[in-house]
Order: sequence, then structure tokens, then C-alpha cells
Amino acid sequence: MDMKKTKLSRQGEMSLAAQSKSSGSEIDAFLKQVRQLAPAHDAARGRMIFALDATMSRQATWDIACALQGEMFSAAASVGNLSVQLVYFRGHRESKASRWVNNAEGLRGLMERIDCRGGLTQIAKVLSHAKQEAEKQPLAALVYVGDSMEENMDELCGIAGELGLRGVKAFVFHDGRDAHAEIAFREIARLTGGAYLPFDRNSAGDLKALLAAVATYAAGGRKALEAASSATAKRLLADMR
Repeated sequence: MDMKKTKLSRQGEMSLAAQSKSSGSEIDAFLKQVRQLAPAHDAARGRMIFALDATMSRQATWDIACALQGEMFSAAASVGNLSVQLVYFRGHRESKASRWVNNAEGLRGLMERIDCRGGLTQIAKVLSHAKQEAEKQPLAALVYVGDSMEENMDELCGIAGELGLRGVKAFVFHDGRDAHAEIAFREIARLTGGAYLPFDRNSAGDLKALLAAVATYAAGGRKALEAASSATAKRLLADMR
């Protein structure tokens, strides 16, 4: 009787092991299928807003940005797709957003049709628009290029904080040395967990490398940026929270 029980017990163990193996195989097959169906990157990656101050003082840097924007797509191509929306303000309360584009030629075409005009900054509109886009669909990053700030800082910080809560990092490129603008730009970057990046019109090479690093982050996330071996990528990571 004891031998019979032992035999039955062993058979039961073998049956359970077989079931477990079968179940494990089914899970592995299911996970493999999910990986094949799932996109390479999550929805937040690949969507980036490229916002520029297009007031009169910005013409020289606008031309530089227009020439360098293709580097963003080139850098992103190795880690994923990049979809960019151009946002700009100029003149008397003029603020516009383009369609989403997925290639350098499309963005360059949009930028070349825009000339800079006199006016005050409208950074609050840029931040609010980014927030609205993030509410529709996850947004990885907001790049803002500007040289001054003529608005209420508390209002800007309030919207920046909301962007941060939605996971949108702001990378603020500061053209020049305006001390008032620097305080505001640094705070916007801090509140979103992004980075403040000063440059001048003689450092086009730095701007090129930094835009490429931000695009790498937008397309592939922090891991893609960490995998990049460039000193610029490491500098960006050091500035990000």
C-alpha cells in the first residue's frame, strides 16, 4: 500500500511538473507575442515640441536653428522615430503651432516660411500649449529657444509645474546673457526635471550637439541618452533630474 501511494505521489508530481512546464511555455509564447505586437518605445517617446521665440531679436539664432534642426532627426533615427511640432510666437500676440512632422525636410520647410517680427515674449502660451498636447497624448519633451522673458514668472512656474507632473521635461536653450531670463528659464527647467542650456551665437556646434542629445532622449528615453557615449549626452544627463 505504501509503495502504491508513493507511486501515485510520484505520478502526481510528474503531472504537476508537466503542467507547470506547459504553463510556462504558454506564458513564454504569450510574452513573445506581446513583445512582437508592442511598439519599440512607449507613446511618450518620439513626440517633442520645438518652440522658438520669433521676435525680432531672434533672427540670427532662428537661422542657426533652422540650419541645425536636421541633426535632431538624424540623432533620433538610431533609437526610434521622432515626431516634432514647431511652435513659435512673434509680433502682436501672434502664437502658432504647426502640424506634427516626422522628417527634417518637413520641419525645415515650415521654418523657412517664417520671419521674425518685433513683439513681447509669449512663453506662457508655449507652456500652456505643451500642457494641452500632453493631455491629448504623452509628450516626451519641450525644447524652447529664447533670449528674454517679459512675463509673470509665477504664472510661468505654475504651468511648468503642471508639465512636470505630466512627465514633460523642458529643455530651455538660453541665447545670450539676460539675467532675468536666466532665472526664469532655470526655474522652468527645474520644475519639469529638464535642463537649462545656455549658448551664444558663436557656439553653433554646442547647440547642434545639445539638440541631438535632446532628440535622442525624446525618441528613446533616458536609457537611450545614457547609452550615448558623447560628452554632450553626459552633460545633459547631469543637468536633468
